[in-house]
Amino acid sequence: MAAGVCGVTPMVFRLQEGGPDLVREVLLERGWVEFDPQEQEEGDWNLHWRSSTFRNADYETVMPWQRLNHHPKTVGITRKDCLARNLKRMKGTFSSALYDFSPTAFILPNDYTRFLAEYSRNRLANRGRPGYWICKPVDLSRGRGIFIFEDIKDLTYDSSVIVQRYVSDPLLISGYKFDLRIYVCVKSFHPLTVYIHQEGLVRFATEKYDLTSLDNLYAHLTNTSINKFGQFYTKDKEQVGPGCKWTMSKFRSFLHNQGVDELLFWQRINSIVTLTLLTIAPSIPRSPNCIELLGFDILIDASFKPWLLEVNYSPALSLDCPADVVVKKGLLNDLFDLMGYRKVDSLRQRGYLRQRHRHPSYFSHRCMQPSFSPVLLFPRFTNKPNPDDQGEGESHVDALHDDSVGCSDSRGFPLVETKQIGSARENAARSSRPSHGPRFKPRPKTKAARAEGDRRAYPLISRTSEPVLWTETIDSEAFFENSAPAPVDSVKQPSPVRLWKLPAIQIHKYTPPTYSWDHVTKENRRPLSRVGDFILTFPFNEVTLKASRNKLDVKTAAQEVQRITNWLASPRSHVVKRRRRDSLGRCLEKDRFGPLFWGPRNPPLLSECCPTG
Repeated sequence: MAAGVCGVTPMVFRLQEGGPDLVREVLLERGWVEFDPQEQEEGDWNLHWRSSTFRNADYETVMPWQRLNHHPKTVGITRKDCLARNLKRMKGTFSSALYDFSPTAFILPNDYTRFLAEYSRNRLANRGRPGYWICKPVDLSRGRGIFIFEDIKDLTYDSSVIVQRYVSDPLLISGYKFDLRIYVCVKSFHPLTVYIHQEGLVRFATEKYDLTSLDNLYAHLTNTSINKFGQFYTKDKEQVGPGCKWTMSKFRSFLHNQGVDELLFWQRINSIVTLTLLTIAPSIPRSPNCIELLGFDILIDASFKPWLLEVNYSPALSLDCPADVVVKKGLLNDLFDLMGYRKVDSLRQRGYLRQRHRHPSYFSHRCMQPSFSPVLLFPRFTNKPNPDDQGEGESHVDALHDDSVGCSDSRGFPLVETKQIGSARENAARSSRPSHGPRFKPRPKTKAARAEGDRRAYPLISRTSEPVLWTETIDSEAFFENSAPAPVDSVKQPSPVRLWKLPAIQIHKYTPPTYSWDHVTKENRRPLSRVGDFILTFPFNEVTLKASRNKLDVKTAAQEVQRITNWLASPRSHVVKRRRRDSLGRCLEKDRFGPLFWGPRNPPLLSECCPTG
């Protein structure tokens, strides 16, 4: 949906205090309005955007028309020490050859002994030179606390850190070091659905690379938050230009002139993204109304091999240079399109309640299940006793007609006015009240007698046998008025005391909500191959599509990724990389899966570049 307005009702976004101004700017341009807690109810919004994590309660109470911009528990790859542990685990589970895209890492102080042994081995193997290492605090971002060292005596730390082998032979452009910021959107972890944006950023150091000055961060780190304070930031640097960023499109032009195998290069980066996400995908709770934008930092070495540096949670959306404006505004617009809002979402609760009446199984019972308990209401009786009567049931009647009991409690009715229920109850009572009612008699003692008396005295209540949700009682007055009263002759023996309990709310055994973002059933659903500049990268064929359903088959998915990469790296692939154009027709026939190949300027079908299986 390109526009942010559905009909006449605008969509509403909720932005965390101090959140990215660019998110607000883009959404307002799309016709959205910002949530105002003074004028709107707590859940009257469509998108909640936070730079930090959400609480568990936020995931449990999310409604079908709402989206959150984070999945739960992604810290397994967005925190440096957790990423190192998970990659190490996957190396042991599969093979070091498959997960060879991350430099050797040690988490200190726990792994200090292991690091010391590795340091000593490298020193002996390199004839006294231990190599270069980089130290990073595990819980800091934007390049804070990072330093590079060669001698172990320079290693000092006062908190948990990760020490990695420093890639000392990076690919340089006119002598400047750079890395790639790849924007990845995880639309779902169940089933795993991953998109990578065609545009991205190339971030440069602002001073020329030099291993003799390890303490010069402007030559070794590519973080914009550091380099924008360098003295050469605004200078027109050779081939790089002013500033410290390129767009990915400009980098593609550079790469095209280097004579490298571009398909293999982009596939290796694609494999890094997929294999990294597979490390945590099975452990992420099911959360269909969430979406995650991640920033993968990829370093390219002199042999054009990509290395994963880190995965960024809430990548920066500030506008520091023209490249940011080009990349990030388009990125956010495509991301909002990928969220899959529908017209009914703009109506929020009103629209879904209307849809609920039309289609009772439209969405999960859990997603609209109220948190309050059933409420007891005490109805007016169809037969009142005479004031002169003194009987055993008199005290009960006085208590039941006290306005402070039952009927005045509106805590259980967030959408139902108590006055409506009272009015409807009075209408029902008046329409069925006989002119000369019998005196009240003591309530029958046996359950069978009481049930028989209830059915005769309250045929209207017994007629309401089907359980209903509280959302279906909004027009309760019309419900009572439209119900025909029982004949007077059929009222033989009223019960003096009758507690009218609202129909029980349907309590179901918990199952995660399964409402979808499109109109296709779960069995036949195929993720879109492209949304704007977002290209679907997983699942990428029928095998991975099947492996991603139900319980994720990590082994099969990893093997398919490895198979595609190995085929592109093999000599025979150079002969048949460009398949016949009629492969498009073969992919589309019989509703088969036909994703695109991410990376090249004009993404071809994956089936045209390699066998998809």
